[in-house]
Amino acid sequence: MRRIIVNTLKRAGFNDISEATDGKDALAKMKVDNYGLVITDWNMPEMDGLTLVTQIRSTAELHDMPILMVTTRSVKDDIIEAMKAGVNNYIVKPFTPETLGEKIQQVLKAAGRS
Repeated sequence: MRRIIVNTLKRAGFNDISEATDGKDALAKMKVDNYGLVITDWNMPEMDGLTLVTQIRSTAELHDMPILMVTTRSVKDDIIEAMKAGVNNYIVKPFTPETLGEKIQQVLKAAGRS
């Protein structure tokens, strides 16, 4: 799935892409480098995506980071939980590259970064 996301981003013109193995790795990278968008899966080892989102929102220098959650969790309560944690948008697997591209543009536009 990560490869599909990376390829979709490259086709959409995003070439400065950094990948993380889990939420803990992502948070460490975000504290060192500047990023314009976070795409996270809910289910990851070490630190899951929901915890990552909570950590990002509670970190002053990262709290306004646009975040797109990618997950298999499609139950309404899960979506509400993710939105309460602070995701800007949510996409359920499987999805098409076009849908991913649309969601990314929505998140970036809403954050004033498109």
